[in-house]
Amino acid sequence: MDATPIFRLAAALRRRRLAALDPVATQRRTLQGLLNRAAGTRFGREHGFDRIADVADFQRAVPLRRYEEFWNEYWQPEFPRLHDVTWPGLIRHFAVSSGTTAGRTKYLPLTPAMRRSNVRAAFDVVAYHLGVRPRSRMFAGRSLMLGGSTALVEEAPGIFSGDLSGIAAKTMPVWAGRFSFPGPELALLADWEEKLERLARESLDLPIRAVTGTPSWLLILLERVRELRRARDGDDRPYPDLDLLVHGGVRFDGYRRRFEALLAGTDAELREVYPASEGFIAGADRRPGEGMRLNLDHGLFFEFVPVEELDRPNPTRHWVADAEPGIDYALVMSTCAGLFAYVVGDTVRLVDRVPPRVLVTGRTAYGMSAFGEHLIGEEVERAAAAAAAALDADITDFAMMAVYPEHPGELGGHRWVVELAQAMPAGAAARFAAVLDATLSELNDDYRAHRSGMAPPQVILVPPGSFAAWMKHRGRFGGQNKVPRIINDAALAADLTGFVSQ
Repeated sequence: MDATPIFRLAAALRRRRLAALDPVATQRRTLQGLLNRAAGTRFGREHGFDRIADVADFQRAVPLRRYEEFWNEYWQPEFPRLHDVTWPGLIRHFAVSSGTTAGRTKYLPLTPAMRRSNVRAAFDVVAYHLGVRPRSRMFAGRSLMLGGSTALVEEAPGIFSGDLSGIAAKTMPVWAGRFSFPGPELALLADWEEKLERLARESLDLPIRAVTGTPSWLLILLERVRELRRARDGDDRPYPDLDLLVHGGVRFDGYRRRFEALLAGTDAELREVYPASEGFIAGADRRPGEGMRLNLDHGLFFEFVPVEELDRPNPTRHWVADAEPGIDYALVMSTCAGLFAYVVGDTVRLVDRVPPRVLVTGRTAYGMSAFGEHLIGEEVERAAAAAAAALDADITDFAMMAVYPEHPGELGGHRWVVELAQAMPAGAAARFAAVLDATLSELNDDYRAHRSGMAPPQVILVPPGSFAAWMKHRGRFGGQNKVPRIINDAALAADLTGFVSQ
């Protein structure tokens, strides 16, 4: 049975509601609803939630906090039994997340309200897709979610932690099971290599209509499925009936060519999302590169702090009523999981105000300024994509780090470890480095100004599979784990350099 017509009707209704939505009024109501729900918690009492009447009151009463401050002040003393601490009731699930720079582990509360928020956000992506693909038969088959293991750790009786995608799969509504793959037994697998192989083989004969996941891991899966299908059927399309591929978690520029080649001959649409362990923030409702629409009515309240002010005692705090397009902001959220004025760690740039749409430009700690060059993540990603394009190659993954001078007269600079999908001729690393250098000089005035006092970029091209092997070596293999693109941690940089030099 094809259930798409039913979903198409619901999607049309949702799009009409979104079209009528007033961003400012919606976010004002969202914040007030969060304050009302959490007023009786320890956090709410200490910050006078019952006396807050508007956004300005909230910003005066509740200072910005990062994860470490929430953890040390509120969560860690009670962990794992958080009851009425920052959100009413007992927290029964924690999403385990690791940072992309130093790799530290975080435990983020995941409430039933947040799980419902995530489901609504996922449905909005479907609504956007069905709006531009009226002939879609997306629900005539299965949706494959390439997530982490559903094996959860019982931190205390009835309280569990684990991968966010694994918790989502474990707590999925019963009705959704008939549209999803993998099933419980395969989803439980923690051995990522075995899981990928079984996913590829067991999905080969299924009508896979949608796929979602992090690009680097999706590539591994889709290329393995294509290999199997080519050998058996002589068909280069991994999933011939694929209708939608949803990607998120990292910038897509360096992956786009490989995905377009993999999906050639299908009707699949690529659609970007902005998921985080703190909440499902946004989804693309237009074409690639035109920004992702913020999820304003899902129990998330957004603030925007100019990046250069983030560490000041009293930074300027904007919200959808007064944030301006074209400025890089640190994203701040208050959520239905008990986060209030929480610094997410991402930097975003508004491209529209009505409705608000954003581009993710990097991380607040995801930049490189070892020598005064002040590079941001977006510039690093664009330079890597340009260098790969100059070689007519595709990037699988890369990481950059600082190399400091050890002897008098030496210059410091950047080392790039780069994995390309294709074998490269001699001299390719030098060509890659030259394009990197030129592109960064064009994109960033500080880099250009300081470049004369730096060594040329050093590029190490590594064989296919190198980053996957390194992530496995670190215990970060598979699921939602992402390769750190800019490494400011000296020990982590040394570990990668030593690993690829073996």
